[in-house]
Amino acid sequence: VPPPSDPRERAVAATALAEPLRFVDCGSIDGSIQEVNVSPCPTQPCLLHKGTSYSINVTFASKVESQASKAKVYGEIVGVDVPFPIPEPDGCKSGIQCPIQKGHSYSYLNKLPVKSEYPSIKLAVKWELLDDKDLTLFCWKIPVQITS
Repeated sequence: VPPPSDPRERAVAATALAEPLRFVDCGSIDGSIQEVNVSPCPTQPCLLHKGTSYSINVTFASKVESQASKAKVYGEIVGVDVPFPIPEPDGCKSGIQCPIQKGHSYSYLNKLPVKSEYPSIKLAVKWELLDDKDLTLFCWKIPVQITS
């Protein structure tokens, strides 16, 4: 789904800290994303300051039942996925009540720590949540700029 091209939508998104982000769905199979929030990120691409932790909130609906869920986060640099460590990969400890029920909506909450040793570059953050069959409950991508 392409990002909204209406400049009014962009202006609205820039006014509040926790407005839904424009994101690319990168292959949500067993779920559908309703909203992605990164805070603080008043404008896109998100400026990620080194030494800061960002709050991630993804609202999604599950199309399957799953006993477990596991997050995988990558920095996509020139088309290459570099694993990005997060403190809590277990989705069931990140706001999701497990087992996940088919047809229910969930709010997935996590933190994205930006380490001070990361390089100052533009890249895409790719965030996946996998179910107990290793299929994708959600996958979204946003452009970010790491800065000091």
